[in-house]
Amino acid sequence: MSVNLVSLVLVCTVLASVVQGAFRGASGSAQRFVQFAAEGASTVVGVVAAWKLAEALSPALESWLIAKQIAIPNEEIGFFKQMYYTFVTAVRDFPLLRFGTVFVVAYSLCRVTLYRLGMAVAAATGLWSRPSGPGSGRKSWMSSGIGGAIGSLIGVGRALLIIACLFVYTALFPESPFAKYVQASGLYMQGATQVIEPVGGDLLEKRLPVFAEAVGQEFQHILQRKYEVIDARVPDDIAEAAKQIAAGKEDDEAKARALYQWVGTRVQYDWDKVELYETKRIWKEQTPEDTFATRKGVCIDYSRLYAVMARTVGLDVKVVTGLGYDGRGGYGPHAWNEVYLAERGEWVPLDSTWVSSGGNWFDPPGFDKTHIRDA
Repeated sequence: MSVNLVSLVLVCTVLASVVQGAFRGASGSAQRFVQFAAEGASTVVGVVAAWKLAEALSPALESWLIAKQIAIPNEEIGFFKQMYYTFVTAVRDFPLLRFGTVFVVAYSLCRVTLYRLGMAVAAATGLWSRPSGPGSGRKSWMSSGIGGAIGSLIGVGRALLIIACLFVYTALFPESPFAKYVQASGLYMQGATQVIEPVGGDLLEKRLPVFAEAVGQEFQHILQRKYEVIDARVPDDIAEAAKQIAAGKEDDEAKARALYQWVGTRVQYDWDKVELYETKRIWKEQTPEDTFATRKGVCIDYSRLYAVMARTVGLDVKVVTGLGYDGRGGYGPHAWNEVYLAERGEWVPLDSTWVSSGGNWFDPPGFDKTHIRDA
């Protein structure tokens, strides 16, 4: 008969707490229980307070950052400045990241403040005093028994915390093998159905997956912002070429198509770069300026060069990463672009890397069947 490891971990958590309680004795365990209760209460209250603060302060933070008029400099900047501009502009522009940032800061401050306040009250009322030494002196059987009983309460609390974490995982990934293994544990199911579900099951099971999906989508936008920051400086020769290519084009679509055709036909796919990475795991990083000068690159290089040239002529464009169809029944890592066409009022996809392979890859029907963006 196989033992479910989730059940084993829960049982061991409770037993370990019982042993700790017996070792500490009645007095030490009681004080540890007060400390554990203060930690739990400060965590719960801290989460609620931080959530309310984040709801109230997030709009104010957005307004303040907009008023600061932070612009990505059109010059070459170092790594730490890249990180700074990526984070600050992402906090300004992406609501979930902004809410999460305020929440983490507020929670950290609230939890520490509430815990210290709770322990100060416990100390003032005589419920808790600083231990003189761990395990000092012999404990009577009665003291050890009471300590063990108190330890069991702490153990149950710790086990419920583990169950809550597992409950969140199973809500996010209900079809995963590990989620099914977790749900095969009788102890887990007992704690989840009798405690966790009544308290927050609806929130965790129905709203958390939707929230997590939204976070994942926003994370991809943050990764795209990284390329916007890195490639903010546009060399004069690239800017001049982009303007010449778009000259005489009356609308956004005409400009976007002209640049798509130019990048796709002027840049050659760098198979040597691919082989270097596949055989030696050496990635040759290059800037849009490198791609423009050498006329060689891989999909991410095509996409970054297209984005830089498109922005130069006033187009709003994104670098998109994900998977592309390999023509052999599978998919591999790939990058392409999306450009906003004002006259159509929508974002359209394009893949300048695939121009040389033939066909139309500027917003063709079924683009999403050959391109799967990261989610």
